[in-house]
Amino acid sequence: MPLCVAISGGIASGKSTVCAHLSQRGIAVVDADIVARELAAPGQPALRDIATQLGARFLQADGHLDRTALRAHVFQHPVAKQTLERILHPRIQDELIRQSRQADTPYVAVAIPLLSPDSRQSAYGWIDRVMIVEAPEALQIARISARDGSSPELAKAMVAAQLSF
Repeated sequence: MPLCVAISGGIASGKSTVCAHLSQRGIAVVDADIVARELAAPGQPALRDIATQLGARFLQADGHLDRTALRAHVFQHPVAKQTLERILHPRIQDELIRQSRQADTPYVAVAIPLLSPDSRQSAYGWIDRVMIVEAPEALQIARISARDGSSPELAKAMVAAQLSF
């Protein structure tokens, strides 16, 4: 397996930008956010579990996940956030490992938001190194609001709900 370097940090800290630079230099990149979106696509078991355990109200008419509504809900309800994480995190980890092992490069950058020291020692023990990407809170809030239309209040709550590095 290639040397796996986690690119971690808070929401809207610049992980994707770092990964894009690494990719341009020929380093394979596996992104947990992309994997999560793929796992919650229509027809996938994770989407069915989300609808069953958190409510079908988070499904759009076309069967896709209503990410905006779900995001707002889980950041206001910690138990719902834990439920969502319980549904997605093991599946995400399995897929990250699978894709990392398939890489045909000596290094793999694995974008994993909020990789804590505890998770590195347990669930993500297969990661060889960790690079933390940081940004000022005001910039994170502005990026979140610009990216997905979240209100500044919700964006601030999302930043505040995360681990600090």
